[in-house]
Amino acid sequence: MVIYISVEFDELQVRNKGGIFKKFHMDERIDLSSSADEIEKESADDNRMTPSDASRRNMLQSCVMLGTAAAASVASTKSANAITLPFSSPSPPTGGYIPAKRATCYKVDSTIPPTLIPYRASREAAILKSLGAGDGTAKTPFIDEGLTLNNMMKKAVDTGTSAVGLSDVVKKRPKGFGAASFVCLGTNAGSESEGADVDLAVGLIVDMVKPRARMDTAVGFAFVPQSGQGLLDDYKSSGDEEGLVSSLERTAEVPRSVTETYLPLLRLSRSEGLSMVALAPEAEDMRVVRKDGLQNVNIERRTNYVVDAQGFIELTQDARFKLYTEYSMLKGFVPQSAEDKPGDFFSERILWDEAVATAAARWAVIRPDSLMVIVAPFDRLRYMGGVNFRLPRVCKALQKDSKVDEEAVTTILLNPTAQETLSQSRYIRLEIGTAPTNVAYQSKLADYVW
Repeated sequence: MVIYISVEFDELQVRNKGGIFKKFHMDERIDLSSSADEIEKESADDNRMTPSDASRRNMLQSCVMLGTAAAASVASTKSANAITLPFSSPSPPTGGYIPAKRATCYKVDSTIPPTLIPYRASREAAILKSLGAGDGTAKTPFIDEGLTLNNMMKKAVDTGTSAVGLSDVVKKRPKGFGAASFVCLGTNAGSESEGADVDLAVGLIVDMVKPRARMDTAVGFAFVPQSGQGLLDDYKSSGDEEGLVSSLERTAEVPRSVTETYLPLLRLSRSEGLSMVALAPEAEDMRVVRKDGLQNVNIERRTNYVVDAQGFIELTQDARFKLYTEYSMLKGFVPQSAEDKPGDFFSERILWDEAVATAAARWAVIRPDSLMVIVAPFDRLRYMGGVNFRLPRVCKALQKDSKVDEEAVTTILLNPTAQETLSQSRYIRLEIGTAPTNVAYQSKLADYVW
């Protein structure tokens, strides 16, 4: 006798040439014990069974055998619809929509326009360790032409890397005295996501410091005024978090909520033995410059903030900096009073950027192969025109034989949104300077977005 077993959408059918003998609906449970009792009862009176009955018994035995095979792969308490049918669609996930996996690290390659290159998770740690080793980030395009589908394979062949998760051709940077490097991490200060940005920064720094045994490494905090340096030093020796939070609030005008948000980063710095550096100018000086102008800031502190006065002034006439000012910096202007003008906001911002860059450079240039990780607001770093743009110039002003150039400064923006990049669409913006008149000064968003 020939037996046919078929699956038809919601039921399992067992039949022979004479027709269908048994159907198992996919929402039924297969009761193996009752089927076995039925077989035993029929076999006890086998002599009186008709051919039709015998055929039915054989069919039932076949069904029981099939049910036994299914029970071997699923628990006996599960219903028959636990068996995956060959043409049925998978059940929807119980937790609702599950987003597709995507890369979490992208390099903004310096093509015109910039190209966003995704990296595999396995490459992320290698990138961070390379930054920790002081290798910096190349500002030239990955290769001469842009990264497109047409030349993707050519890039893979030319560079000996995989087409997904392309690796950089790392150029070894000079080492020794004057060879400092900087990594600027941009957080969305004052937003609900700032805490998540700080947690991400902690994870990145953990990998960055792995190759830095017995090398000078610091975390620079742009929310702590330079007068708070002693408080950071006290915290490093004592570990008194409440004392730090309350002291910064009382003596340095740092809101308690801000310091508490950055406690994970402060804890990491202390546990890893990293130097903690206060970078920001005093809140009082920022109020003065915004209201009364740069010339009215305390002259002693102003001299401390600006060690390269000539370069500080000349920068305002730089074509690339003018582009950054118009398309990025001034986008953050919010009047504080009826008399507040964009020029007042501009003066405040350039002094803040210069003061932070000077404090970071002052720490780094006297330490061979030093690394400083600067944690600063997102809008002070985007489009490479803020603190990050000033660091090479200030380092050379402090140390004539400084080896710090733009490739020694790496900018990473954490969890950026389209709005934070000044995009008018749902997609992040990668550059400013796309018109024929300013494309020569085009500036990309950052070196990496994470």
